[in-house]
Amino acid sequence: MNQPKALRRIIDTYFQDPATTIAVAAGTEVLRQEGYNDRLYWVKQGELSGYLKSEENGLSAQVFVVKEGMFFGVHSFFAQTLVASTTVVAEKNSEIAWIDLSTQAVEPEHYGSLAEQFMPVMVHELATRQMLTGIAALEKEKALQKLYATEQMTTLGQLAAGIAHELNNAIGVISSKTENIQTAISQFVTDNQPQMIPFLEHGIAHGQTISSAQVRERTKVLQQRYKLSREQARTLARALPDGDVPANWLQHIDAALICWDSGRDLRDIRLAARHAASIVRSVKQLGGGDHAHIPDVDINDTLHKSLTLLQSNLRYVEVVLRPAILPPITASVTELVQIWVNLIKNACDAMENTEAPQIEIITRSVKNKLLVTITNNGPMIDEATRRKIFNPNFSTKKGGLSFGLGLGLAIVQRIVNSYGGTIAVKSDHQRTTFRIKLPIT
Repeated sequence: MNQPKALRRIIDTYFQDPATTIAVAAGTEVLRQEGYNDRLYWVKQGELSGYLKSEENGLSAQVFVVKEGMFFGVHSFFAQTLVASTTVVAEKNSEIAWIDLSTQAVEPEHYGSLAEQFMPVMVHELATRQMLTGIAALEKEKALQKLYATEQMTTLGQLAAGIAHELNNAIGVISSKTENIQTAISQFVTDNQPQMIPFLEHGIAHGQTISSAQVRERTKVLQQRYKLSREQARTLARALPDGDVPANWLQHIDAALICWDSGRDLRDIRLAARHAASIVRSVKQLGGGDHAHIPDVDINDTLHKSLTLLQSNLRYVEVVLRPAILPPITASVTELVQIWVNLIKNACDAMENTEAPQIEIITRSVKNKLLVTITNNGPMIDEATRRKIFNPNFSTKKGGLSFGLGLGLAIVQRIVNSYGGTIAVKSDHQRTTFRIKLPIT
């Protein structure tokens, strides 16, 4: 232990006498609060704690810790109150030495009185206590920040689950009413214009399957070939994306297109309700905080849930999913979804300025492990960044990239490690790949 020379002399001079050195076992009470004390103690080895008992509620709180090279009994000795201000208990088997008020100054002609000689002790002890108090305050603040963050995430999860529940009710009504409307329209057309039923059913069964660009191209062809108005040709292009137009479509073109359009709208509403319900289920699961490990979890299914949650982020991103047939594992679906959501969201953020952004997700089983790779064609992550990318609170947003959802990749690594798995990142100018390995058993 690096000590000032004057302090070292004090210890060598006053605290090396075997007669004033004792061993105390863990749990031994050396001083009692409000008890008599005329000694200054120095910890030769071990660790002791000081506890302050409240008169109001009778509870005790730890107020300091003294380890090797530190002193206690300072206040009662130097202020000569002779009353211990705290209860001091040995936390470990320790060895302590002491002096008392009868101790005579050694070489006072050179070093002054006992009080003058012990000035370095008081200064050193005050500085040490102040430093330890500061460290304790910082640790407490960090713990409080973590607690606040946990409470916020819990509240957010509960709020998300509550909103998802209400949305689920609304979606259920939409889905149910859509089925009723579809049945009523079908019955009305059957009763009044039965020849229109095939067009309605075609819209319900197939909907629109081609893009807007393809619609524009086919509209031109249909308009010229069948002498249709632009609006008729556009709707017909949506209904029949390729091939020749059957005669029954052209015979009553306006009525046929209205029936198809109605069928298409009913199909879209039903699919949208189903899609919304899927998103709500994913939000309820992710927000509910259920981290219980359950058997027969399908990794591919958790990836699908993650992609569902990130639909808005993936609107302009090509996603290529290459799932293999995988054995099920015992895991928390919520935790796995957290992993994939973080990594996929990170990839979307990184490709913000990438032309033709693409994410490729591959799953496979190799040597009793599940392997998941998530690759994007965004900018390269340099080596210095790769070394720090899993550090808590590390961010590259200032550099144009954005990793994490506020929780950071540290939580991804923690979850992966909790399963006995590994995560690694590899990056070059063409692609960046996160590789996750999880044990099957």
